[in-house]
Amino acid sequence: MSWSKIFSEKKNESARSQSQEQNPEPKHEISDSEPRTSDDSSKHIYGAKSLGVKRIEAISAQFTGLDRIVLFCSIFLVAYAYGLDGTIRYTYQPLATASFSQHSLLATVTVLRSIIGAAAQPAAAKIADVFGRVELVIIAIFFYALGTIIEAVSTGVSSFAAGAVLYQVGYTIIMLLAEVLIADLTSLRSRLFFSYLPAAPFLINTWVSGDVTAAVLAKAGWRWGVGMWALIFPICAMPLLITLLLAGRRADRAGTLASFKTPFQALGWKQFLIELFLQLDVVGIILIIAVFSLILVPLTLAGGVKETWKTAHIIAPLVIGVFTIPVFILWEKNCKYPMVPFRLLKDRGVWSALLVAIMLNTAWYMQGDYLYTVLIVAFGESVKSATRITSLYSFVSVITGLITGIVVRFVHYLKPFIVAGTALFTVAFGLLIHYRGGTGGANHAGIIGAQVLLGIAGGLFPYTAQASIQAATKHEHVAVITALYLANYYVGGAFGNAISGAIWTQVLPGKLASKLSLVSSSASTLAVSAYGNPFAFIEEFPVGTPERGAVIASYQETQRLLCITGICLSVPLIVCGLLTRNPRLGKDQSLRDAEKSVESVVPAERGEGEKVLN
Repeated sequence: MSWSKIFSEKKNESARSQSQEQNPEPKHEISDSEPRTSDDSSKHIYGAKSLGVKRIEAISAQFTGLDRIVLFCSIFLVAYAYGLDGTIRYTYQPLATASFSQHSLLATVTVLRSIIGAAAQPAAAKIADVFGRVELVIIAIFFYALGTIIEAVSTGVSSFAAGAVLYQVGYTIIMLLAEVLIADLTSLRSRLFFSYLPAAPFLINTWVSGDVTAAVLAKAGWRWGVGMWALIFPICAMPLLITLLLAGRRADRAGTLASFKTPFQALGWKQFLIELFLQLDVVGIILIIAVFSLILVPLTLAGGVKETWKTAHIIAPLVIGVFTIPVFILWEKNCKYPMVPFRLLKDRGVWSALLVAIMLNTAWYMQGDYLYTVLIVAFGESVKSATRITSLYSFVSVITGLITGIVVRFVHYLKPFIVAGTALFTVAFGLLIHYRGGTGGANHAGIIGAQVLLGIAGGLFPYTAQASIQAATKHEHVAVITALYLANYYVGGAFGNAISGAIWTQVLPGKLASKLSLVSSSASTLAVSAYGNPFAFIEEFPVGTPERGAVIASYQETQRLLCITGICLSVPLIVCGLLTRNPRLGKDQSLRDAEKSVESVVPAERGEGEKVLN
């Protein structure tokens, strides 16, 4: 692969884009990401192209091959930081909830994180388009560091969850920004390969995360393990911020940004704040958070007692959440700047890829939500081993994805990989049903094999689906559509967290009480201990004791139900993969006829006699 050729192609495309901007088309088709009614203030915010898009196109037109290498290295560095932190924090999260004797609320915390992650995506995309990419980096650093500090000093699950939510906002924004920058600077046929750049650190983190986690826990505890990233992450994000700032200054000196007025300059503070409030669709964000929170969180709180479902604190949120759904739909249909691009959703190439994102995470979290706890308790793994096994999916998926990206650059099609990946994903769940617990060597090898197979599947279709949906939209809508895809990814995670949490809280307490009663006279006390803080329980009852055997059997049966649910959810995932489009990818940034029709998508370039496969 010729990197210089890729970069030169992209530079030429950026120059053509800038030339087109100086000589705009007389007509402009309004999308759902732009105002439904036109006034002077909205023109200053969006117009044919928003300020953020214009700025990045002007900046990228000045980029040399070396500039792109520096930018990609900066993206890799910040991705390495949040990737290692995410892997370690995934391990510390169950330890944190268990330290408050409320391990069962782990699913509640993850549901809240997923909901906020989904809601933050569209807002972050609009901020990137209204202001620019630099401002998004600053916002990400602020929320990431603030949330991390609150988590580290938390005194209970409530404050820990509050910190986790703020951290998730920063984490979501920086992940989105990495993907949007890559989409800004790569052609269609190269985009899949470069899309794996933010995920590439998993190739290293999988093997070092276990050592880091174990060392920090032994010396300082989970609080320091979380809190240290409030300093490390901002430092690692500085090169990316500086690179973008310097590139912007160079474009400004070259005169390519001279004609661009910032929203502040064009509108003034008062009018700008009003327009920004509408632009970010703050009401829509509040409504979507309310819908998912009120419906999904109660599922993780009810616990394994039937009477709990009859109480007001469970029923009331569910009812209010259901009635909030039509309110959200009506608002989005009539508001000036809708969060959801309804026109784009009419394209099968868009909505099928969005369904892939939802179903993928919904199914994955069936086995992944409590995997670390199951590995420690039911498999008897060490902290280092359990951390590495939980990271195997990411490690293998990155390797597979990089290879897939190289292959796609030459074969030019995505759909075969999407379909193959969804089918393999289902097969992996079959193995997970069989290897659901046990301290023998065969079980250890089985769970590793299942995670590897799941990772191969994960390398074949999630990012290919993302590249597919980006190809179906114009460049000015790439940030919005990428945010929508990632938002659906988080929505799927919220569904998965809620379902797995509901199964865990409904099934495990009864299983523990039943099986422990066969081996101990104090079964009720032991069941509460094993359920509330399993990590403390296994220190008192090592592998080989009757009490530990009863707990392992309880975990095995619960994990079996989770994985059966996962394989059932994988079937519609295959159907969604089959519904995606299969355009031929070329050198352009998006398909030339992107968004022209909701019935078909015509490729940017086509060989003689070739046809688009739908």
